Amino acid sequence: MAHKLFDIEALWKIERLGAPSLSPDGAQAVVPVTRFSMADNNSRTGLWLLSTRGGKPRALTHGGDKDGQPQWSPRGDRIAFVGKREQEGRKDASPQLYVIPADGGEARRVATVATGLEAYRWLPDGKRIAAVSWVWPQLKGGRAQAKAYKDFSERKETGYVTAEPLYRFWDDNLPQDRVPHLHLIDVDSGKVRDLFEGTPYELRRPDPSAENFDISPDGERIVFAFDPAPVKRIDGRFALAELQLATGRIDVIARDDDYDFSSPRYSPDGDRIAFTASHQGRKHTMPAQLAVWERSRPGSRSGRWAVESEAWDHEVHAPLHWEEDGQAVLFTAEQQGRCHLWRFDLPDRRAEVVLEGGWVHGFDKQAGTLVALRDSASHPGQIVACLPGQPPRRLERFNDALLGPMVWGRNEALWIDGAEGDKVQVWMTYPPGFDPKKKYPLLHLIHGGPHTAAGDVWHYRWNTELFAAQGYVVAAVNYHGSSSFGYAFLDSITHRWGTLELQDIEAATDALLQQPWADPARVFATGGSYGGYMVAWMNGHVDPGRYAAYVCHAGCFDWQAMFADDAWSWHAKELGAWYWDKPDQVAAQSPSTYAGNMRTPTLVIHGAKDYRVPDAQGLAYYNTLHARGVDTRLLWFPDENHWVLKPRNSRLWYAEFLAWLKRHDPAQQPARKRRK
Repeated sequence: MAHKLFDIEALWKIERLGAPSLSPDGAQAVVPVTRFSMADNNSRTGLWLLSTRGGKPRALTHGGDKDGQPQWSPRGDRIAFVGKREQEGRKDASPQLYVIPADGGEARRVATVATGLEAYRWLPDGKRIAAVSWVWPQLKGGRAQAKAYKDFSERKETGYVTAEPLYRFWDDNLPQDRVPHLHLIDVDSGKVRDLFEGTPYELRRPDPSAENFDISPDGERIVFAFDPAPVKRIDGRFALAELQLATGRIDVIARDDDYDFSSPRYSPDGDRIAFTASHQGRKHTMPAQLAVWERSRPGSRSGRWAVESEAWDHEVHAPLHWEEDGQAVLFTAEQQGRCHLWRFDLPDRRAEVVLEGGWVHGFDKQAGTLVALRDSASHPGQIVACLPGQPPRRLERFNDALLGPMVWGRNEALWIDGAEGDKVQVWMTYPPGFDPKKKYPLLHLIHGGPHTAAGDVWHYRWNTELFAAQGYVVAAVNYHGSSSFGYAFLDSITHRWGTLELQDIEAATDALLQQPWADPARVFATGGSYGGYMVAWMNGHVDPGRYAAYVCHAGCFDWQAMFADDAWSWHAKELGAWYWDKPDQVAAQSPSTYAGNMRTPTLVIHGAKDYRVPDAQGLAYYNTLHARGVDTRLLWFPDENHWVLKPRNSRLWYAEFLAWLKRHDPAQQPARKRRK
């Protein structure tokens, strides 16, 4: 078999798998599978059935473009999903809820809700579904909502008008004048009822999901997280409330103004609720920890809560999943650049790994069978099953024929001495056929966040294997501030951004240049978001010539101008002050302050729909470099956001990225130019 190098064309031929949902008997999983077309510059997502007991995968849906969020019904007879389709002569203007028989057949639209339906959960009777829809809170009834939606959709004006401090998120304007409400839907009749109508309650505005609420095992109550503040902000501190479905009564069951509560999940007996709690009153960087609310007595609306994982220095990620005996909770959590599935035993408050990463992205467990979506830096997402007493076993081979002929680089984690004497992790990816006796260029990929981590994970926008296949030794430093190394390490950069991170990256460069394969004339630093901030920071703080060139994607450049972003309320918490109170302190953490030192060639990339780091940041950086006479180039996308998501744009992104490195790589210049 001929071996191939991994490239951008292969990257976009990979079939991307979503989080699985298991049948009640654990025998089958339903998984969304997305396939991209470089020719058409788009994608289609369909649902596939995977047997946990053997057998080939089977396509379940065929007629939709974006069938997603599949969930098996409690009875095991139907599968629900969200999609936009054409059915019975009507084409969905907004996402709607569909059900399809589990043994195949035609999908059926459950109801037509003008404002659309998003995240949802089945009720235990398998006859009803609770789903999220954005509505005008002052209106009553579906007809009034439909008329308002029609009027708004057909208006000729394009202006967005608001007095809210929270009005856009990542790359979307939040629906103007609307809020996310829970709705109860009868699956057979299609009857829809707004459960929050006439109340002040709403779900989380930034990206409301099925993790914001849960339904009790008896189907009589719904617990949900809500922001009790009259003015909603992106950093609001949420409380928990419980809705009685029979009466509509809503009771606040857990609230603490110092805490942010999220992701509630009922225990199997319905008398306890697991949720995440972050002590925001102590500091904004405090991790989400596992907490449990316990009912005072059966049927009571009161109870008490406690943080269970306080002594465990890890951040708990939703979703939460109770074990059947009610004695433990499953969830994912990061540890030293990997993300595992954990079981947290409540009686003795002990955590143990159930399934190791790479990176576990989603999971479900039913009838003793566990399925999970897991990837690593060496391979894209795969669905694995863990049956009782058996090791993990793959359930599909979607990408094996494509990736089998490829030759891959080796991945490993190294540790160096970083800032403040701390050990710092560096993830390395070596080119295929790496020979340590030869010379190679060193390419830093600096992760964003800053409170995230580079890790043993497959990345489509910054793919280490793709860069390594081009001959680069790739280094990803988990600098101070990164997640998965304990709270103190994560919080260490607060109010002094740039300082410790730069020391860590420079320490990694020093250590790697001691290796015989490293070419000191061919060192590059690149990064996106906070990583983009870091390469701009480096341009103002590192002597020219240390790095041959930089690439800054969606990077922060000026913290005062960054106040146009969607997360402005976090600025003072991270930087230590508002820019008008302590302008010097804020300016000291802005790369723009050090523009007079910038001399290293830089490729600047930005998207116009980026609201987390508005594109004026990248344009200002690019213009500044031009004004200073620094070699620079701009790649600007009018239709991309914080990420580059379209196949053709991604291909252009990688082409410009690699061409920029090649242009500034002394070993790839014409011989005559090198002699000069």
